[in-house]
Amino acid sequence: MRLAWLKDLRLTDLPQVGGKNASLGEMTAALAGAGIRVPGGFATTAEAFAEFLAANDLERRIADKLRSLDCDDVNALAACGKQIRAWIMDAPFPEALDREIRSFYQQLESQTSSDASFAVRSSATAEDLPEASFAGQQETFLNIRGVENVLAAIRHVYASLYNDRAISYRVHHGFQHAEVALSAAVQQMVRSDLGASGVLFTLDTESGFRDVVFITASYGLGELVVQGAVNPDEFYVHKPMLERGRPAIVRRALGSKLQKMVFASSQAAGKSTRTVDMPEAERHRFSLSDAEVLELARYAVAIERHYGRPMDIEWGKDGTDGRIYVLQARPETVKSRKRDVEERYALKGRSRVVVTGRAIGSKIGSGTVRVIPEASQMSRVKQGDVLVTDMTDPNWEPVMKLAAAIVTNRGGRTCHAAIIARELGIPAVVGTADATHKLKDGQPVTVSCAEGDTGSVFEGLLPFEVSSRERGEMPRIPVKIAMNVGNPQLAFEFAQLPNAGVGLARLEFIINNEIGVHPRACLEYDKLDAPLKRKIAEAARGYPDAKTFFIEKMVEGVATIAAAFWPKPVIVRLSDFKSNEYRKLLGGERYEPDEENPMLGFRGASRYISPSFRECFELECAALRKVRDTLGLTNVELMVPFVRTLGEAKQVMALLEQNGLKRGANGLRTVMMCELPSNAVLAEEFLELFDGFSIGSNDLTQLTLGLDRDSGLVAEGFDERDAAVKAMLAMAIRACRKHGKYVGICGQGPSDHLDLAQWLMEQGIESLSLNPDTVVSTWLALAEAQPAKKSAAA
Repeated sequence: MRLAWLKDLRLTDLPQVGGKNASLGEMTAALAGAGIRVPGGFATTAEAFAEFLAANDLERRIADKLRSLDCDDVNALAACGKQIRAWIMDAPFPEALDREIRSFYQQLESQTSSDASFAVRSSATAEDLPEASFAGQQETFLNIRGVENVLAAIRHVYASLYNDRAISYRVHHGFQHAEVALSAAVQQMVRSDLGASGVLFTLDTESGFRDVVFITASYGLGELVVQGAVNPDEFYVHKPMLERGRPAIVRRALGSKLQKMVFASSQAAGKSTRTVDMPEAERHRFSLSDAEVLELARYAVAIERHYGRPMDIEWGKDGTDGRIYVLQARPETVKSRKRDVEERYALKGRSRVVVTGRAIGSKIGSGTVRVIPEASQMSRVKQGDVLVTDMTDPNWEPVMKLAAAIVTNRGGRTCHAAIIARELGIPAVVGTADATHKLKDGQPVTVSCAEGDTGSVFEGLLPFEVSSRERGEMPRIPVKIAMNVGNPQLAFEFAQLPNAGVGLARLEFIINNEIGVHPRACLEYDKLDAPLKRKIAEAARGYPDAKTFFIEKMVEGVATIAAAFWPKPVIVRLSDFKSNEYRKLLGGERYEPDEENPMLGFRGASRYISPSFRECFELECAALRKVRDTLGLTNVELMVPFVRTLGEAKQVMALLEQNGLKRGANGLRTVMMCELPSNAVLAEEFLELFDGFSIGSNDLTQLTLGLDRDSGLVAEGFDERDAAVKAMLAMAIRACRKHGKYVGICGQGPSDHLDLAQWLMEQGIESLSLNPDTVVSTWLALAEAQPAKKSAAA
């Protein structure tokens, strides 16, 4: 069998047509009922490829050429690959194969519209096996029309089996060159040049978190997204809520989308597409609607369920019929591999940040900058260098494996540089825009991807620490270990630590880092002066107005944390910024007082109920109500901070109820942050209004001992283990236990002092919420203390 129609192929045909083409046939047959559309076409087989090689004596010539090749010699590799590709491009098709391709093409052309064109895609027969990732090594040609152009494109696809990266990859992964054959698919084009396209994964590509679909999207043909030539929009969809019929988009990020690839007038391989700049107005909009994101996510879940494993899927939205099509699907082969040992990286020093971009992975690397403006200079990269370039493609792979880290101007989290960095296990920062200008050749730098979605390149060689632990079950202890989480971008990673949920999710981080604008400025946008308006409009790109931006970014931040830990409880503390912190937000100076002691001033409950801030607080309420009631993430619970009096407590609870957050409704649990001596002294009275306490040991220590925790002059006196502080802690815990109410602690104390954690456990506290980096060590230490205590008692 030299050729086959895609619709007739199944996964069992992988040896003949490779993983991608077999998968196209499988999806056409098995998933049409789920609404998944796959463009039709035909594929050449491994038999056809072998016949082509044999007819031109290419198998022997190629084997002789490769036999003595040293793949670590970049120049020799480039010369060898170039010679083999030239042989293939000059070779004619055997007459019978040529005739059959022409016949299949004529039939395909008769089934499509008169202006239809075709994609000619590669599929290697050893490609996309669960244990190997050949993705991106071979070529794809778009907008091809006319049988002569199709034949030329197939020959180009065949030749791409011998590009530099493909040769090097096979050598380093133990594949014999002769064991890998190529199948070429000729597939009807989706007019995504008039719509949008991208790549999606059925897990988070950085953490391996399985409960989300990660979607990238940009205008035009998908090659720019795959190549990393554009920074695309990004979306995360929570699978459990999607399956419950909820609009489960938990995070969005607007990409710059500076260019798009469209059809060119020529329809010959290598000349059939062109790149054009995007108008500013379109760049500032998301390239997909929410409904389209959810449709794509449902397709992704159906495909993953059918294959029984995480998948990497290319898709396109046709701009003429408005429909979404699946173009390719292959197993995800990097993050879906479980490791028995988990590594965590942490910087132990800071310096000036030179550039930032999208973080790939969660590691840290350091070395000497090697700025490589073009592929012809790749041989300058030495072992341990930091490779800095505009963008990479498959030809760069032989030197990428030498690098300690990779930094690119262009690209998103599914670009070539990102895929290879994950595969090699090295950090990469992509989409920096200007790394090749700001970083200087020979400069020592540290590249950190250990702090969330944003990767940073620091001046100098900074110290960092790598800790590792084996995955496994944690020992039982008589207290729940939860986590303090502020940064939503780290939530998927943190959720994979052993935990009983989130004891403190900080809204302040989301307001400061994801929003950056004072809520009153969002409400009074029309009244602001022009310069401030411009800054806020820039921050709110992609959203219809400043108020919606504030609410939706808060929704996304909270929903990301809640989705990461679903269905475990996530206690969200209502905003606890002080006036000096609110002043630092865009527009903050217009609205905030200049207080002598903001730590004891306009904050917490008194701020929410104040007429000057109430409308701002209602934005928070709207966001939290949407997370729970619309997105369905009812594991979100509320914490009210800094409640001075019972009167304040009653007013806040009434205000929450007026804004659709009534305690007990839809299972809502509302706790109070017990952080003032008045809270402990009147614990039983406060507990009549709340479902329990989350003890804030930082402020409780400060206010019990009468010292300013921000003052270095009295810092030595700050100790949560002081007898007076312990008396307050014990009072609060006893009251909660007496009334059967929740009691946990979310302050810094238990993370810093193991003896305090042990004492709290002895007092009968229900939950310790710790900083993520101390969760495992504290848990194990508490477990070790239990037998010793029992033995001593005996």
